[in-house]
Amino acid sequence: MLEPSLLRDPILDWYAEHARDLPWRHPDATPWGVLVSEIMLQQTPVARVLPVWDEWMRRWPTPAALAAEPSGEAVRHWGRLGYPRRALRLHACARTITDEHGGEVPDDHATLLGLPGIGEYTAAAVASFAFGGSHPVLDTNVRRVLGRAVRAEEYPPAATSAAERRLAQSLLPPLGAPTWSVAVMELGALVCTARAPRCETCPIAARCAWRLAGRPAHDGPARKGQTYDGTDRQCRGRLLAVLRAAHGPVPKAALDTVWDDAVQRERALDGLITDGLAESLADGTYRLPL
Repeated sequence: MLEPSLLRDPILDWYAEHARDLPWRHPDATPWGVLVSEIMLQQTPVARVLPVWDEWMRRWPTPAALAAEPSGEAVRHWGRLGYPRRALRLHACARTITDEHGGEVPDDHATLLGLPGIGEYTAAAVASFAFGGSHPVLDTNVRRVLGRAVRAEEYPPAATSAAERRLAQSLLPPLGAPTWSVAVMELGALVCTARAPRCETCPIAARCAWRLAGRPAHDGPARKGQTYDGTDRQCRGRLLAVLRAAHGPVPKAALDTVWDDAVQRERALDGLITDGLAESLADGTYRLPL
């Protein structure tokens, strides 16, 4: 493998010049703001997250502020970010932080892992970006950059491997690990993208193992593109939009009008109830959870 500094230094220099000005990266960003951003950014572009994050932080600037509200309000203000179970996860985190941690986001990686719905990536990201910890932060962008630059692989494996963790750990600098982690993440988001990497503008193009090998195509399982139109996920979104707009119980007829396929509609509605995103009342109406 290359001497780590031969990868780190060009990427850090590039980041210093090209980093996006995002509010959760500001020096005055709170650990809660960082945690909220990390949950919202999962599988969701920055441009869609920014307005929702801004509104969320104005409305609920602390975990205690969110914990005092019904979980349905978190779902309502999640808007169109998609994957709304993340809103329930954040609400559950807020209540645990308020009840068990004095209203302060824990600064310890292991304690963060104990929060509801917080996995390896999010715990490492919050410990690093909010508290200056030194942890490998392996999101999809980071895994793709390191896989190409060091292992000559177009795409990383479906699940994070032990080899990836060892590689990421070996590249952490003795000082400034959070900046390094976010710099690699930014390079993957803006330059070393999944579908159209801009190798001509990449600061490590001359050292990238994948580029030097002729950019070999991915030889693992076929990557499945995400579809949305006509899916249960789209149907769930339509149903949730009605519940969010209503600010109270909704008759079944109001839900029936937003999706023609009755079988799919009922399946999607049942799924929302099972996931805790909606409640069925005794009078036959539906609402967001309390």
